[in-house]
Amino acid sequence: MRTYAAVDLGASSGRVMTGRVGPGTLELTEAHRFADRPVRLPEGLRWDVLSLYAGVLEGLRRAGPVDSVGIDGWAVDYGLLDADGALLGSPVHYRDARTEGVARRVWETVPPAELYTATGLQYAPFNTLYQLVAARGTAQLAAARRLLLVPDLLTYWLTGEPGTELTNASTTQLIDPRTGDWAYGTAERLGIDLGLFAPLRRPGDPAGVLRPEVLEETGLTGPVPVTTVGSHDTASAVAAVPAAGERFAYICTGTWSLAGLELDAPVLTEASRAANFTNELGLDGTVRYLRNIMGLWLLQESLRAWGAPDLPTLLGEAAKVPALRSVVDAGDAAFLAPGNIPRRIADACRASGQPVPDSPAETTRCVLDSLALAHRGAIAEAQALTGRPVDVVHVVGGGARNELLCRLTADACGLPVVAGPAEAAALGNVLVQARTHGLVGDRASMRELVARTQPLRRYEPSGGTAPWREAEARLTAR
Repeated sequence: MRTYAAVDLGASSGRVMTGRVGPGTLELTEAHRFADRPVRLPEGLRWDVLSLYAGVLEGLRRAGPVDSVGIDGWAVDYGLLDADGALLGSPVHYRDARTEGVARRVWETVPPAELYTATGLQYAPFNTLYQLVAARGTAQLAAARRLLLVPDLLTYWLTGEPGTELTNASTTQLIDPRTGDWAYGTAERLGIDLGLFAPLRRPGDPAGVLRPEVLEETGLTGPVPVTTVGSHDTASAVAAVPAAGERFAYICTGTWSLAGLELDAPVLTEASRAANFTNELGLDGTVRYLRNIMGLWLLQESLRAWGAPDLPTLLGEAAKVPALRSVVDAGDAAFLAPGNIPRRIADACRASGQPVPDSPAETTRCVLDSLALAHRGAIAEAQALTGRPVDVVHVVGGGARNELLCRLTADACGLPVVAGPAEAAALGNVLVQARTHGLVGDRASMRELVARTQPLRRYEPSGGTAPWREAEARLTAR
């Protein structure tokens, strides 16, 4: 039996989980949870990365003796270090407005079709490539000698050894998904210095050991190795999808919904680009072929606007609202920035001639119906674009706890939904660490262990998919 610390950083909170793994055993316990609150400075929206690091240290102190540590978190954002290895300001938040209009400047040099063929990434205005073009000419970038994606930055502070983990690097729009190496030609054409990035690491690679100062602050006894995991939280979550065989789709739900398939090779066709599917790298050279959907961010921001009402009560009231009364495009960039999401949803419904939600319950039902409709569209198109049929949809992450969302997703897709585990990213993090110690085998063995040890719930579709097809047509027509 071994014990591992999984640092799992989300867009609204971070957590340090302890995982115990042994023959037929996979147990996960929360050691420490801490807030992840962005800060709006005069220069824009920034991550409070120092507070995150303090939360990580406190979590490791509470975790107690561990055999290894692994870190996963969100994608695309980064910290810049100077020649002495010191952080140059707070990392910019991906929802900051600095990348507005940048994509068109990039496309003048590298047209969208060429960019997709080279990197396989869907268009998202906050991709690291666009962030770096937006930062061109700034004093901060000029002074930078090293760029570390956020999970790699925290790993560097723990160990003193810089590296760039591949699954997260594949979200920068600077990796060739066919080779698993940098897209050198694209970077050169856009004037992006790939020398800023530390050498690539892959899940399972060593990432150093905890520094003496970290051992002293956490009370741990060294040496404690840090193991490279799938540092993009979605890569870790997909590794823990409790699927049997290959005929499954996954939806990683949280602030975002990431819906798609696990493939052996990228899909770089023009049809795939037009459908805005992304090819991100996963465990063991797999490809996470998926679409980004706005996700439970819509509900989280709505709850904040309403003063944080009781969520179970609100979901119970939303379940009584007529289905598909009003729906919005859950991928619309109009919902990307923080601030009064309920008003923006109402505006979208009004503009499209639909009934305007006039209560929190009606807005919540609109959000969940819209997310289920987006899940349906993404999974159907992924099957059509890849020729890979799907028999079951696995919902993992925080949304697996949302019974109404899971039930609506099953109805919309016309497929059974298996919900759980909710802490899939932390479990995938732990399992990669355990695999380095020989406690688990291949991905199939990892998934079988998750299915055998974690609570799961199955939802069968009820009724037909005709109402969802009609709502889909209504949304497309607009």
